[in-house]
Amino acid sequence: MFLAAIALCFFQLKAQQNNIIPPPLHIKTIEFKPLDPEAYAPIVKLGEKLRLSFDDINAEQRIYSYKIEHCDYNWQVSNLSSTEFMTGYASDRIRNYQNSFNTLQYYTHYELEVPNENNRIKISGNYLISILDDYGNVLFTRRFIMYQPKVNVAVSAHRSTDPSKINEQHSIQFQVNHPNLLLNDPNREIKVDIYQNNDWNSVIKDIKPKYTRGTQLWYNYVDGIAYWAGNEYLYFDTKEIRNATNNIFKTRLDNIFNTFLYANEARGSLPYSFYPDVNGNFVLRTLDAEDVSLEGDYSFVHFNLKYEENFDQDDVYIYGNFNDWQITPENKMTYNPNTGLYEATMLFKQGFYNYTHVAVNKDFRINPYKVEGSFYQTENEYTVIVYYRKFGDRYDQAIGLGSTNSKKLLN
Repeated sequence: MFLAAIALCFFQLKAQQNNIIPPPLHIKTIEFKPLDPEAYAPIVKLGEKLRLSFDDINAEQRIYSYKIEHCDYNWQVSNLSSTEFMTGYASDRIRNYQNSFNTLQYYTHYELEVPNENNRIKISGNYLISILDDYGNVLFTRRFIMYQPKVNVAVSAHRSTDPSKINEQHSIQFQVNHPNLLLNDPNREIKVDIYQNNDWNSVIKDIKPKYTRGTQLWYNYVDGIAYWAGNEYLYFDTKEIRNATNNIFKTRLDNIFNTFLYANEARGSLPYSFYPDVNGNFVLRTLDAEDVSLEGDYSFVHFNLKYEENFDQDDVYIYGNFNDWQITPENKMTYNPNTGLYEATMLFKQGFYNYTHVAVNKDFRINPYKVEGSFYQTENEYTVIVYYRKFGDRYDQAIGLGSTNSKKLLN
């Protein structure tokens, strides 16, 4: 059971893309997060709000709508009717949209809060929101979790005790305390998900408690729940879109701005070097205007990576929360024999962005450390979500959340 858990530190992309539809090329800068500016993952307590926003660079002020669906523990759409998990409308128009102004790249900016005055989610669990065009076709989907704290979750991160991986892996241990929840069969009624840096692809699932002591479930396998620690994320900042800054060696104005990053070197064979990051996330910001949502401009960002051509036949992708951790043709790098570099060009709105490089094999397994290396000193966030399904229930409740940071390694 737990040898399988260790194997999952290679992210299982196919297992995590159920119902997930990437956006078309004209939909950019999808942000889906709590209202708290310090939070990035779409995980909130039941009753709290999330904000979903995106830009349509066709700038046609199209009428878009949304649909909310309840999902089970494995992110499959459940059999519940909309009236069982929410009041109001499970689907509705997006009414808040405006065209950009003072930008070279025109776009229409859309915003939506969930829940809102037209709907209220009644039960905890996993949810899927779909954005639809005016013909009812799904443009893209995003996951979110609403939990109701019925248990306490204490999580700790440890350096691996395996001598062969002690410098490369983190081991995660946690306890679920349920003094006010009667469990008849914890092994069947309780399920957990563990995430590294809130990356959906990093999930480790279906772990049973090692011990049950009174009202405590102990998941303290020494190295049974293990992640490659990876490396700190790289970054670029286009808040001053006209000027070269850290990690940007030049900018150029064609029809729109172009941002050229310094070439990165694959860091797998280099010593660990600390610098702060936001664990793969991004923050929209600009010094050129007051409202980045409508006045933030776009630039083509040019990436370059020094790495061996066709190393083990894996593909190389630029990876981060800027596109919800998805592997798509748009963020794939291509080897240029003339420069000897892997290259990619992507359109980004002004802001501060974290990213890294990952290798993806032909089975769509993401290797998070092959290009950038893995170092136990790397600062990562680990999150545990606890689910409860009593015998006879028709859905999985999300009943607890706990998190820790590897800055606090306990060994």
